[in-house]
Amino acid sequence: MSDLRVGLIGLGSMGRHHARVIRATEGMDLVAVADPGGDRFGVAGDLPVLPDVQALIAEGLDAAMVAVPTIYHEDVALALAEAGVPTMVEKPIAHDSEAGKRVAEAFASRNLVGAVGYVERCNPALREMRRRIGEGELGEVYQVLTRRQGPFPARISDVGVVKDLATHDVDLTAWVASSTYESISAQVTHRSGRANEDMVVATGRLKNGVIVSHVVNWLTPFKERVTIVTGEKGAFVADTLTGDLTFYENGTVASTWDQVAAFRGVSEGNVIRYAFSKREPLAVEQENFRDAVLGKASEHVTMQEGVNTLVVVESILQSASR
Repeated sequence: MSDLRVGLIGLGSMGRHHARVIRATEGMDLVAVADPGGDRFGVAGDLPVLPDVQALIAEGLDAAMVAVPTIYHEDVALALAEAGVPTMVEKPIAHDSEAGKRVAEAFASRNLVGAVGYVERCNPALREMRRRIGEGELGEVYQVLTRRQGPFPARISDVGVVKDLATHDVDLTAWVASSTYESISAQVTHRSGRANEDMVVATGRLKNGVIVSHVVNWLTPFKERVTIVTGEKGAFVADTLTGDLTFYENGTVASTWDQVAAFRGVSEGNVIRYAFSKREPLAVEQENFRDAVLGKASEHVTMQEGVNTLVVVESILQSASR
């Protein structure tokens, strides 16, 4: 079978990486690229830089990747749906949930594969964590806590920290815990002089009873990407910067120091940092999309999941404003 003919629109900070990974992915052939702003990173190679999505479609595509700014996601994705092109859209699916619903419906009504690029789901530490949770190694899950902090990225201009970064944590939390959100409450602040929020603290509950907490900001002078899942047998700590996963086991050795035992609630047991295969998350994400287009697997983030995440993200902003 011949390779999928893939088109890419958006050659900016994320698009340049998608171009590299699509070219390196077996079964995919990058045949067309488009960006009305040109190719500032020089990723087009021998391909002409097309002006818009219609020119991209005219090249005859089997699949497309959308990496334009968020405000353009809806228009570009709807054009690709109308043309019958299976598509992955960088997160979030659209600029708001109503637009996201229109995009998801456009692909569903045509029975087209539609995916959203939540690359954190493809991080090796989180994939290994979810596998082990699924096999019962943590027992019942009690809590998911995420921290995503660091300096402001100059590439961001159209959204705040909630839609740019916290959206990752909302998506991965629902995925890791296998449940959608039931409630969310949040506070944001504006400290850097930009129009959009740059810090958020959010807490909530999933429909399966798991409680959640998210700390996200652009004003920390160090970079942190941590997900902690606590359950009846201990806690998993995933560092998605390094791809490391550590298990802190509840101890089974009884303490004879009554005050300490009473204070801790559980005792400290063994600590294990797992060794496992680690691959570039973006490569795994493109392979998942390819396999979905070919009808071989369905590990991609669906557009409906993308809408669900955007509803929670909007609820975070609504809660903070009230």
